[in-house]
Amino acid sequence: MFLGVDTGGTFTDFLLYDSDLASVRLHKVLSTPAAPDQAILQGIAELDVKITDLLLVHGSTVATNAVLEGKGVRTAYITNTGLADVLAIGRQARQELYSLTPIKKSPLISTDYCLEVESRLSAQGEPLMQLDEAGLQSLREWLEALAPEAVAINLLFSFLDDSEEKKIESIIPENIFVSRSSDVMPEYREYERGITTTLNATVGPLMQGYLQRLEQQLENCRLSIMQSSGGTTSVEHAGRYPVQLLLSGPAGGLKGAQFVAAQSGYDQLLTFDMGGTSTDVSIIDRQIGLTSEAKIGGYPVSVPMVDMHTIGAGGGSIASVDAGGMLLVGPESAGAAPGPACYGNGGTLPTVTDANIVLGRLLPEAFLGGGMKLDQAAARASVKTVADKLGLSIEQAAKGIVDVVNDHMVRALRVMSVQRGEDPKDYTLVSFGGAGGLHVCALADALEMQRALVPVNAGVLSALGMLAAQPSRERSRTINQCLYECDESMLRQSFDQLHQLAEKELRELVAEQKITTHYSIDCRYKGQSHALNLPWQEKQTLHDFEQAFHQAHEKAYGHSLDVVVELVNLRVQLNGEKPEFKLPEWQPEPQQNNNQVQLTGIEKLVIVYQRQQLQIGQCIQGPALITEVTATTWIDAGWSAEVDRVGNLILAKI
Repeated sequence: MFLGVDTGGTFTDFLLYDSDLASVRLHKVLSTPAAPDQAILQGIAELDVKITDLLLVHGSTVATNAVLEGKGVRTAYITNTGLADVLAIGRQARQELYSLTPIKKSPLISTDYCLEVESRLSAQGEPLMQLDEAGLQSLREWLEALAPEAVAINLLFSFLDDSEEKKIESIIPENIFVSRSSDVMPEYREYERGITTTLNATVGPLMQGYLQRLEQQLENCRLSIMQSSGGTTSVEHAGRYPVQLLLSGPAGGLKGAQFVAAQSGYDQLLTFDMGGTSTDVSIIDRQIGLTSEAKIGGYPVSVPMVDMHTIGAGGGSIASVDAGGMLLVGPESAGAAPGPACYGNGGTLPTVTDANIVLGRLLPEAFLGGGMKLDQAAARASVKTVADKLGLSIEQAAKGIVDVVNDHMVRALRVMSVQRGEDPKDYTLVSFGGAGGLHVCALADALEMQRALVPVNAGVLSALGMLAAQPSRERSRTINQCLYECDESMLRQSFDQLHQLAEKELRELVAEQKITTHYSIDCRYKGQSHALNLPWQEKQTLHDFEQAFHQAHEKAYGHSLDVVVELVNLRVQLNGEKPEFKLPEWQPEPQQNNNQVQLTGIEKLVIVYQRQQLQIGQCIQGPALITEVTATTWIDAGWSAEVDRVGNLILAKI
């Protein structure tokens, strides 16, 4: 038995795969943000499955929420003399360029907890000043006085020589969580390295505690954790490096989208995952893109993560009217508690979900397969508060709310496609998440796309993707040398060292599996700030690589330069074997008579189809509603939907 569990802001999603029967079962429960493990245990109990039979892959939001809400543990930051204020100063880049009174973000670590030590390396890694016993004793006394729960160590140029950081680590008491920059992120840029290392420290004890509790409650269950890079890792590794889990749920969704779309023959995808709180947008050109320049809660997190753009637009996004009479939607969300007004849990503010209820696109009796009845009257009452302020009918206000949130998502999709020189018309729009199917046709129309795909099990696709993910580990190291100055044997030796370290960590999860390796290098023209990542082949010479870089730069930016090429970072990615998970062939249930409903703005009655009753090859003309346990899909006029052999809905513009 394989169980994928994705803990979201509103719902916790479950996908149970029985490899013997090649069958899939889906489930959803409301998340329990204060104690996420409670929702997981509730879902397992309701699925009525034995824990001892499970291989469970979990995507967690514990670390993410701690970062976003600023609820990390008390942390001390240790750095070189004169550099204690690096985290507070940052890059001096304004979020609002022309604001004369910008609101300054509070420092990640208060000044009292930023400690300096007499240690310094040169830019070439030569020791200029080293810690002595007196300096270490003074540091011990500072730490005893401050009594932090975690320590982040970030010394200048420690990626070239980590001995001083290790010396500091050795004197820190065992009961304190230690995050060392030369271990977490051995790359240049002391600010980004410092923030990443500190975030790892501030959420480390929280993540370790949560995973230990979960492991105890799931005794005898094989448990692995989804990483932000789209691969899985062991519980022990996840507890040591929680900063690598900040996008674990969205990474599962991307992996799921890639996996199911491949079953239908599509590998160029523009994806959007619309959940209850946010929408994650990405582009897949045959491979899931990774980035080391992501931001979480405004902080740079420079570990490998899936390349995506996130906005505060989800089913729970709250609609309001500002002082100038402008309709706003999000980024504030009603979350899981109290949730949208239609949930009947005490929420009164209008949300996107309430608007879809008013428009008739979300059927109260069909939500979660009838397992959760929605309150239509409460939805109308909440939307009426917006309608009255705008001088519109309730239906007009609901349509306005949906149009505004659609516009937010279209702009996000353009960020990942048009602004990168990609034409959306060359891609297939893949929608998933509990709310994605309600908006897919409108977004495709706005982007002039001709194809879209609503995956099978779209409402729990992140949980599905976790079962399709391979165990993986990434390691990197900064070199910062001109390419012509590099020694090929030195590069190979450095790759070998990174490989050995990554393999040792990966073996925690895949002791006997065959491992595949991917080497790559970040390069740039000398004087540039940003680099391009290119694969490194074993038999490739430095001259061959330089020519490949010129070609890659011309493809990305339209030109190449007669300038020295600089090698920035070496990267190694190791992957275990692909899991046994497979999508079973679509097995429809016996067909029954379809209901018809009257929807706002549509003269004729609209047919409501049960997705589990659709036949392979069946074609549906819009307007139509397709309901299922975990989601609803709205097929707009001018669109058709066809069911393929695994149950995906292939949407085409008529």
